[in-house]
Amino acid sequence: MLAEIKGLNEECGVFGVWGHENASQIAYYGLHSLQHRGQEGAGIAVTDGEKVTVMKGVGLVNEVFGHGELEQLNGKAAIGHVRYATAGGGGFENVQPLHFRSHSGSLALAHNGNLVNANALKHQLENQGSIFQSTSDTEVLAHLIKRSGYEDMKDKVKNALSMVKGAYAFVILTEDTMMVALDPHGLRPLSIGRLGDAYVVASETCAFDIVGAVHERDVEPGELLIINDEGIQSERFTLNVNRAICSMEYIYFSRPDSNIDGINVHSARKNLGKQLAVESPIEADVVTGVPDSSISAAIGFAEQSGIPYELGLIKNRYVGRTFIQPSQELREQGVKMKLSPVRKIVEGKRVVMVDDSIVRGTTSRRIVRMLREAGATEVHVRISSPPIKNPCFYGIDTSSSSELIAATRSVEEIRELIEADSLVFLSNEGLVDAIGRQYEGNGGQCMACFTGKYPTEIYPDTVHPHEKVTC
Repeated sequence: MLAEIKGLNEECGVFGVWGHENASQIAYYGLHSLQHRGQEGAGIAVTDGEKVTVMKGVGLVNEVFGHGELEQLNGKAAIGHVRYATAGGGGFENVQPLHFRSHSGSLALAHNGNLVNANALKHQLENQGSIFQSTSDTEVLAHLIKRSGYEDMKDKVKNALSMVKGAYAFVILTEDTMMVALDPHGLRPLSIGRLGDAYVVASETCAFDIVGAVHERDVEPGELLIINDEGIQSERFTLNVNRAICSMEYIYFSRPDSNIDGINVHSARKNLGKQLAVESPIEADVVTGVPDSSISAAIGFAEQSGIPYELGLIKNRYVGRTFIQPSQELREQGVKMKLSPVRKIVEGKRVVMVDDSIVRGTTSRRIVRMLREAGATEVHVRISSPPIKNPCFYGIDTSSSSELIAATRSVEEIRELIEADSLVFLSNEGLVDAIGRQYEGNGGQCMACFTGKYPTEIYPDTVHPHEKVTC
């Protein structure tokens, strides 16, 4: 579903390329393919072997780089970033890649995720004399690298990575090297591919398709890749790994044409829909999905149930992302501008509306009402994930349970609030089975937003005062 409608957003996407004569252009197209992961800011850093140059701005990729800026970014390697602000908030100073200069050289840094011990480390570093230029948690890593007592850059980075906790996919660029690192739980997706003789890394494999690269493999949890003119070197900055990729990557965030750990996202979502149909059979006339991320699950639900799938809801792709909503009446109108029911499809029908999640419930109620106004006789809501009951501290903007309708209400209470004839969520077990990852227990997935069991320690200054969390 539309992220700006739902209020469920993921922090960002990263991209990197080493060894290509048009590195900045490759990064530009790579970021375009990752635009769904962040729409508040974009940036690219390049190196020509002697200096690192960074250009960034607030807005979409084509807004930041739509006026000839790429012509000024010449080099053989580049890293890029699209941002949705969670930790540290918005503002130009937090747009990445962050750029740091010193007598020993430059460093550009891009990060997808959220560091749960960033505040504690920042206080420690400030007491030791560090001065921060942004409010982003990403800057903490740069200070840790700079203050490391090691001489070799690789060892500096490994030492710094051993001190940060949480979710992170880092791409680091110096004058002569690109480094890539994934946290020990692999909470965020990160892959590496080849484009001729060049190496390419990206948050999602869909970026490889756009730039013409071939996907080679996923970056492993706890792995550090060092890429330069001599080739690629793989190191481990920790052996204490416990795979726990974010389940919402499969459910909602990633593009359906991406593959995560060998599993196609569209196929996973179809399986979620099929499992949902098994768990919650219903007599109805038509199945429809809420665009865009729920379409795959709706198709799966229809295939499994035998109820025809139809485009009962249409997304308007030409509505600006900065639509002003000064009143409740205009907020309602804003949803109608972004989503429209197809009257001839739903009129006089019993409709199954498949969505991927319910966060606050207000948008679900508006869509149910729209379907009824278009003539639907019944609206049965099916959600292809379990209820989101717990806050996320790893880069999704639900850091408080007060924002989550399922944290304080039963399924029946939520059904009444969204005005549906029936409401069923997918079970935790059904989620793991449908995605089908070959890991023991929870399938190597982070299920914290559903179960409250976090794969990392959660530091007190990361948590809202009224929250209680367990690891």
